[in-house]
Amino acid sequence: MTKAIAIKGSRKLLNAWAFYDWANSVYSLVIASAVFPIFYGALFREAGIEKVIVFGTEIARAPLISYTTSAAFVFITIVIPLLSGVADYLGNKKVFMKFFCYLGGASCMGLYWFSLDNIYVGLACYFFGLVGFWVSFAINNSYLPDVAYEEQQDALSAKGFSLGYIGSVILLLLNLAMIMKPNIFGIVPEAGESAEIIAMKYSFLTVGIWWIIFAQYTFYYLPTGNKKEGEKKNIVLNGFKELKLVWHQLGDEVKLKRYLIAFFVYSMAVQTVMLIATYFGEEEINWGTDSERTTGLIVSILVIQIVAIFGATLTARASRKYGNINTLIIVNILWIAICVYAYFVITPNDFYIAAGCVGMVMGGIQALSRSTYSKFMPETKDTASFFSFYDVAEKIGIVIGTFLYGFVAQYTGSMRNAIIFLGIFFLVGMLLLTKVEKNKDA
Repeated sequence: MTKAIAIKGSRKLLNAWAFYDWANSVYSLVIASAVFPIFYGALFREAGIEKVIVFGTEIARAPLISYTTSAAFVFITIVIPLLSGVADYLGNKKVFMKFFCYLGGASCMGLYWFSLDNIYVGLACYFFGLVGFWVSFAINNSYLPDVAYEEQQDALSAKGFSLGYIGSVILLLLNLAMIMKPNIFGIVPEAGESAEIIAMKYSFLTVGIWWIIFAQYTFYYLPTGNKKEGEKKNIVLNGFKELKLVWHQLGDEVKLKRYLIAFFVYSMAVQTVMLIATYFGEEEINWGTDSERTTGLIVSILVIQIVAIFGATLTARASRKYGNINTLIIVNILWIAICVYAYFVITPNDFYIAAGCVGMVMGGIQALSRSTYSKFMPETKDTASFFSFYDVAEKIGIVIGTFLYGFVAQYTGSMRNAIIFLGIFFLVGMLLLTKVEKNKDA
């Protein structure tokens, strides 16, 4: 029996595309933001150490994960445009999407065996989990114009975000129940590991299984890809050539170029804060017991997720009233204030307040940054290439931000100093935004 091909703009195809957010968003919430950072810190605490020997160098736990994250994004930054060029000419981007989905899901399950005695394998699973998430997510995003007409795309993107939020929170709540009440799930201490740690390891398995199983609905309906016509020359480098063409076009777009430079600077700090917030809270806050630390950190992540929805709405309203650039300047000032406040955060209540503040400005600055970029793009534009350039700029910013954060934390011995360092990026980004000429609607 031959599978019916879903038609562009059809409900089946639109739902299948949006459902990938439901499938993969559990990685960004459970692994990247919530449970894994807590698990990672608990391993070091239970071992009674703060540093490990990796590649012949003694390194503290916070810089180690920051450097690994930075290395993963170097890889991602290279792979995404490379795959873009190959997939466009072979017309098989779904094959690549499946590969990186399965790579990410399997890597999440591989974190079950993460240990300080097996640190290289554990870091490799963390590394490829990041790679699998971001590359498959980028390929799914590239399907948007293939599956939806222009007038459907905004609503479809919002639907994907909503599905991702709902799905990831459902699984996180299940994992939280497992971690806080492991006996209810039949989880008991074994081989010198607490029931709480074992429950966290089971949560990594649930993420990988959830991601791979629910992605099948997306894969069933998504088309294989659009094969580009013409002579197939240097297809491996075509994605990079498109980025180079966009860079040359920016030479005539002074306003857009100034905005991109400002975005690059403050985005370094935004993305780094999002990636390391839980590690900071795990290491720098006086939680009391291990159980209180686990509960407090996961509650903080939920606070950020919930408040971010309201924050994005408020930011959108402010942009309509005051303009995009003026709103982004204000949001950057708020980020500076948050960084200064975070330097002095000690108690759990202090951290909850900081989490609420981060949530208020986190979603808004990302959404507004992308829409501002769209407004500043030239009228005759190749949107795919321009947004590919935007995404690569963002990923390079993550590489620099996470590396510098790890470097400052390692050589000053404090994550608090690194937070202040990030505040400087927000300050510079804010000053650069004041140099951007404003559109009548931006």
